[in-house]
Amino acid sequence: MSTHYMMGSDGRQYGPVSVEQIKQWAAEGRATAQTLLRVEGGEWKPLATFPEFIGVAVSVPPVMTGAGWPAHAPLKSRIAAGVLGIFLGGLGVHRFYLGYVAIGVAQIIVTFMTCGIGQLWGFIEGICILAGGAITTDAEGRPLRD
Repeated sequence: MSTHYMMGSDGRQYGPVSVEQIKQWAAEGRATAQTLLRVEGGEWKPLATFPEFIGVAVSVPPVMTGAGWPAHAPLKSRIAAGVLGIFLGGLGVHRFYLGYVAIGVAQIIVTFMTCGIGQLWGFIEGICILAGGAITTDAEGRPLRD
């Protein structure tokens, strides 16, 4: 029986690993047809190319959309972002919600440095988000849902 080594999704090499263990990982969804394996001394190849894994049910990786995110990833709400901007925009809450952490921190700093006047920045952004003009995507480039 040959000894296999597996490349984990974290980029680390694991092994030696038995064929039975790899089959179990495939059944659990921890290894896919694209998971890289090698036999001791061999080249790295996808799991599906090894004859000992023919017929093994391997999970399918998430479907990626054109922009590179999983199709099942939930989209952020435009309405929630707008309302957060109107009521808590001075604290950058709407920016944190959308994943724009650096801008959220900047809004907090501006609000405190201007003794609260900086809240107008978030308030105006909240209105623009609700109107559909300002921010139309989250930090990962996914469109906001209504």
